[in-house]
Amino acid sequence: MTRNSEISRLLPSNVEKIVTSLKRGSFAGFWLQIVLGVVSAVTLLFATPVLIESKAKTSSTSFGILCAVVSLILLVTAIVFSFRYGKIAKKIENLDPTQRPKKSDTIKFIQSGLIINLVGMLLATVGAQALVGIVLAKSLARPQIAVGLTNPTDFVNSIDLLIIQANTNTITAHFSGIITSLWLLSRLSR
Repeated sequence: MTRNSEISRLLPSNVEKIVTSLKRGSFAGFWLQIVLGVVSAVTLLFATPVLIESKAKTSSTSFGILCAVVSLILLVTAIVFSFRYGKIAKKIENLDPTQRPKKSDTIKFIQSGLIINLVGMLLATVGAQALVGIVLAKSLARPQIAVGLTNPTDFVNSIDLLIIQANTNTITAHFSGIITSLWLLSRLSR
């Protein structure tokens, strides 16, 4: 603790502010995305085998699941980027200015993390919309009274809703990464 305070006193104030911002952004982005990503992954892992076994698979459902899985893979990449923000902060704390990463390289790295989150959010949103369309079609296609007369997979079931929930959590996780990246970019651009 004393070593960090000694280093802080020796760093220029603008560098100290950047280090603090990167550490805070790294911590917040990392943990928000981890928690939401784990919830999404567990929900998706729980729901997907049941959906695959059912005969109610449609191309829209498969596309929605594919989008959810790819979005989760991008979320893992974004989590690694958030973790690396903290590592960059430690490199910037170096007292030798020539050993610090360039500001432009740090900004490019944060922008890359932002792009990953944007693409992941786009895919999760498209996947969720495809699944919501299927659920809406199911709910409008059959009267909910004649349960014994039709195939149960024609009705909206909890598995459909679990996959939508997984996509929604993934969207929120990517959104938190986007907010973190934009906040860091605004702090570094000062």
